[in-house]
Amino acid sequence: MKLKDRTAVVTGGARGIGAAIVEAYVREGAIVAIADRDLGEAEALAAKLGGRAFAVALDVADLASIERMVASVTARTGGIDILVNNAAIFDMAPIVEVTEASFDRIFAVNVKGLFFTLQAVAKAMIARGKGGRIINMASQAGRRGEALVAIYCASKAAVISLTQSAGLDLIRHRINVNGIAPGVVDTPMWDEVDALFARWENLPLGEKKRRVGLAVPYGRMGRPEDHTGAAVFLASDDASYVVAQTLNVDGGNWMS
Repeated sequence: MKLKDRTAVVTGGARGIGAAIVEAYVREGAIVAIADRDLGEAEALAAKLGGRAFAVALDVADLASIERMVASVTARTGGIDILVNNAAIFDMAPIVEVTEASFDRIFAVNVKGLFFTLQAVAKAMIARGKGGRIINMASQAGRRGEALVAIYCASKAAVISLTQSAGLDLIRHRINVNGIAPGVVDTPMWDEVDALFARWENLPLGEKKRRVGLAVPYGRMGRPEDHTGAAVFLASDDASYVVAQTLNVDGGNWMS
């Protein structure tokens, strides 16, 4: 049990990759706070996992909500050992169709929310003096541009950059900051992505999802559980000398 009795926070942990990481951390012995805007869904997952997980309300676009989450988890568990910054949203449009509202919404969650969650948890870790692990969920989209996905790609490129900078700054406090860059992953979010591609590329529903799955060198889209090994590794003592890296977990889609 690589994470025995450590406390982890997983943002956006009620579904998709976040939920898979929550379940894996519980299996590895951690106590996990499922931090999500949908408190009901988070509570349902916590109930399924018994006493090793609990739900906490979190809207990463609201700095006061972030502070309340950190205070609540710290009061309940005594401190945070692991943070997985997983909460994110998606939108897409051609460059000339991108709206200010869409731009602001994506950066408010994917970049600002991620950064200030990292900052709040890092402050708590430093005050506690026991170090910690912070894992930022990036994306293969952060490694490249995509014609219809400019703002999302830019937001995930920012995640990779922030992971590098925070990793270099916080390691002096023995806080390892690293990232994971998934490829295309079969989650409910990808059904929304597929619908947007259908609109902008004039495709039948499901066609874009079929195409991207076939294009993965591994031979299929990723599944949430494909990312849990990397998430456990980066949170564990096995990764104590891994600093400021973003690990691609994408079936071979991107090499860097």
